[in-house]
Amino acid sequence: MSELTEIRWHGRGGQGAKTASTLVGKAAAEMGRDIQAFPEYGPERMGAPVQAFNRISDEKFSIHCQISSPECVVVLDPTLLEVVDVTDGVPEDGVLVVNSREDAGKIKEKLDFAGEVWTVDAYKISQEEMGRPIPNTPMIGALIRASEVLDFEEFREKLKPVLEDKFGPNGIAGKNLAAIDRAYEEVESQ
Repeated sequence: MSELTEIRWHGRGGQGAKTASTLVGKAAAEMGRDIQAFPEYGPERMGAPVQAFNRISDEKFSIHCQISSPECVVVLDPTLLEVVDVTDGVPEDGVLVVNSREDAGKIKEKLDFAGEVWTVDAYKISQEEMGRPIPNTPMIGALIRASEVLDFEEFREKLKPVLEDKFGPNGIAGKNLAAIDRAYEEVESQ
């Protein structure tokens, strides 16, 4: 990844794309990175396509515009592959991380995408680890593994208090960390 990494998240309203972007941004900031985390809303309703974004850099930056050429794209809902051009603006050496049971090679072929494609069944992981099929936190683990934008161990260490602050000390933070860990281990590329 380059010095400044831009990430675009695709999801549906209620799946947590904005939350995932914010969590990644907060943990990266705790790691000493300069960051941005922001959503883009269309019609704000449950199930509607939404986007969120991150910029992460080791150096200070002053860009304040939309991200049009992300190095990495994270897709929380595989049905979006049929309705949104998730590869729009992604360079040939970009990375696409998709929540899907489907093989990464099949998705790469279907999208005619030159870059790397990684897949993980985030619905299954979140259901088993958190008791709900919310794919956002597992996809964070998959993103970190596929993009190598941040050191996973340090990221996990900085993310834990961020999750505890968001969810409280009731065990939900630990369940989210377990989902992140599993997705980091289970994500695969072709």
